[in-house]
Amino acid sequence: MTLQTVILAAGMGSRLGRSLPKPLTELSDGRSIMQQQHDNIRAAFGSDARITTVVGYRAETVIDAFPDVDYVHNDRYDQTNTSKSLLRALKATGKGGVLWMNGDVVFDPRVLGRAIELVEDDRSFVAVNTARVSDEEVKYTVTAEGYIKELSKTVAAGIGEAVGINYISSRDKRALIAQLGRVADQDYFERGLELAIAENGLLLEPLDISDLYAVEVDFAEDLERANQFV
Repeated sequence: MTLQTVILAAGMGSRLGRSLPKPLTELSDGRSIMQQQHDNIRAAFGSDARITTVVGYRAETVIDAFPDVDYVHNDRYDQTNTSKSLLRALKATGKGGVLWMNGDVVFDPRVLGRAIELVEDDRSFVAVNTARVSDEEVKYTVTAEGYIKELSKTVAAGIGEAVGINYISSRDKRALIAQLGRVADQDYFERGLELAIAENGLLLEPLDISDLYAVEVDFAEDLERANQFV
């Protein structure tokens, strides 16, 4: 199958304290964060999987490192958050469903293997970890039917964390695009998902990957933890 994937890599990543865009950070196995993402995408979905990367801060360094993928530019990267980067990407990817991830996630290749069935069925999902619930991370709750209800960093009594790997189905894509267009510039893309759930009836499944590793690298200690796995 040919899958459209998006990597969100426009931000400055200033909390990690590196001059290069965070996705180019080298891991202990010699690959960059983004290279391991490419490897994981290809391993799960084949060499035909189409990768679109949203760039902004020092865009040329990312493009030079990965010249053979598609690019969308967020020239307002210093004024906007992931909601607007994802909006630009979704508009550039046609009518099909889209798998997307934050450009700073180091994760077990088996995460995407576990997602194949949902992608093939074209069912929207958010990959989640129920083993950790940190104040800094995006947390979630579910409805009585088991679908995502709330999804943000401010969720109270969250039952787990979103790990930054998600899929929007072809039938849900238009609603998410519309909601991402409404949200504030500094909102994360999860706000668009919340509005689509509340106003468009989006059924968003939690994909539990708690037994696998997925580390969003924001700080030096996150990088140290990620390097214990790769």
